[in-house]
Amino acid sequence: MKFKNKGRKIYKTKEKNYYGKSPVGKAFSVGLTVLLIGGIFFIGFSVAGPLINYAKQKGDTVSTTAPAFEEELITDANGEEITQEDTTAVTPFNLERFKAYTLSTMDIVDKDTLKKALKRVPADGKIEYIEVPLKEAGGDIYYATNNYYSTSSGIVQGAMKPKDIANAIVDAGYKPVAHISTFYDNVVPMYFQNMSYLTYADGMMWIDNSTEAGGKPWLNPFSEDAVNYITDIVDEVSSAGFVRVVCSDFVFPDFRQSDIDYLGDKFISNDRYMALTSAANMMYEKAMSNGSKMILEVDATDILKGKKDVLQPMLLKVNTVILNIDFDALAYGVFTPDTVYEFNGTPSENVRKMLDLVGDDLEDFNVAVRVSGSTAGIQELLDAKDEIVGCGYDSYVIG
Repeated sequence: MKFKNKGRKIYKTKEKNYYGKSPVGKAFSVGLTVLLIGGIFFIGFSVAGPLINYAKQKGDTVSTTAPAFEEELITDANGEEITQEDTTAVTPFNLERFKAYTLSTMDIVDKDTLKKALKRVPADGKIEYIEVPLKEAGGDIYYATNNYYSTSSGIVQGAMKPKDIANAIVDAGYKPVAHISTFYDNVVPMYFQNMSYLTYADGMMWIDNSTEAGGKPWLNPFSEDAVNYITDIVDEVSSAGFVRVVCSDFVFPDFRQSDIDYLGDKFISNDRYMALTSAANMMYEKAMSNGSKMILEVDATDILKGKKDVLQPMLLKVNTVILNIDFDALAYGVFTPDTVYEFNGTPSENVRKMLDLVGDDLEDFNVAVRVSGSTAGIQELLDAKDEIVGCGYDSYVIG
């Protein structure tokens, strides 16, 4: 996470100077001051003496020394002491470090495959956490869930129980982390249309394109049932032994004006972010209630395009954010209404460029940086990790 020490504010006051007093006036002032001080001491001892004697009669010990204050021990999330060397340029708000490696959905098909995958974790990455994708963008689920909506929609692709996955990671010496995609879900809302975007005129399910062009529905953060569905998933995995739950895809679809004509202005209003922050807070509380913690993930290209509704530090209870820099998404550039951003360098160079572009949008959060994408090899990802550290971020996710 990147630590930002903004320093201590110093407020200066101007010293007042008084001039124009005569020598006689000065002498009178000095005499009056002496009299006042003497009077204060006389009254003080007159009152304090009886009070002290009374206190002693009650058996109390009167101490004339200042109270001692114990030095506070600053620890990290694991209860380990953080030394002065560790806290260079660190504020108490931002202490936890998150160094993770991500497995693929193919790595968690069964216990033996998972064990083999854990042995391939790069030894030089200083990895403490292993992250597994349990709910992917699009909606598919890669563990044996008991969730009614998931099983009814036919999206369960995994057979391992979440507790078995978490235990295998712990047995390998790492801390287990679950990755959950939230509102980028195109399957469950197809079967349970009350969770989808509905047209305001006739309540029909909205899809993001024509049927011929492969249009699909999306999970709607304004739907209470949709939010409850994702929260139940977070509940299920956070209670299965995962110490962190990374939740991504707190996003709205890219609406066109023709879509708004059917859906209404609510979905492009200035306060639509409240649906996302409210949902994120609900998931955060659920994870916390199970002894886990939630981390919010945002995509770097989304931020560059201005899609950063959920980044509301005054409203969010979660204060740790993973910035995902996906090299596959950068391969053809990032297009915004005003600019085309090209990323033609090495993964390390592209990491530095992206952090320069979007880093300020995350300055109110604890930040870890993810480097991902199939176009980059494992060594390139490790080199990009070194670039992340060089940019001042000491928390990262590889893969």
